[in-house]
Amino acid sequence: QVQLVESGGGLAQPGGSLRLSCEAPGSIFRIADMAWYRQAPGKQRELVAHITRAGSTDYADSVKGRFTISKDNAKNTVYLQMNSLKPEDTAVYYCTVGAGSSRQYQVGSWGQGTQVTVSS
Repeated sequence: QVQLVESGGGLAQPGGSLRLSCEAPGSIFRIADMAWYRQAPGKQRELVAHITRAGSTDYADSVKGRFTISKDNAKNTVYLQMNSLKPEDTAVYYCTVGAGSSRQYQVGSWGQGTQVTVSS
């Protein structure tokens, strides 16, 4: 199990922004693909954004144009910038490390999860 350290969740108003961060061990960060998942109450966990070790990205249709996944190789950190937030974005967000494209992604380890609540 790889330790992933997440931060940045919290409360935002509709239309607002939040940025999530996820730090991974350097030895893993350099070789792994990574992704953010979310799970809302009563709903299945879904893949929100994916980034390959080379930096190629992919997104769920529900967040395209609003969310941006990026990585800082010097800090071994992946970010999820969330803009134009909607109440339906409310969920626990999980950082993951794994392997494969967004359509064939295999999760190796999960972060502890961070709550994002969008409400006025």
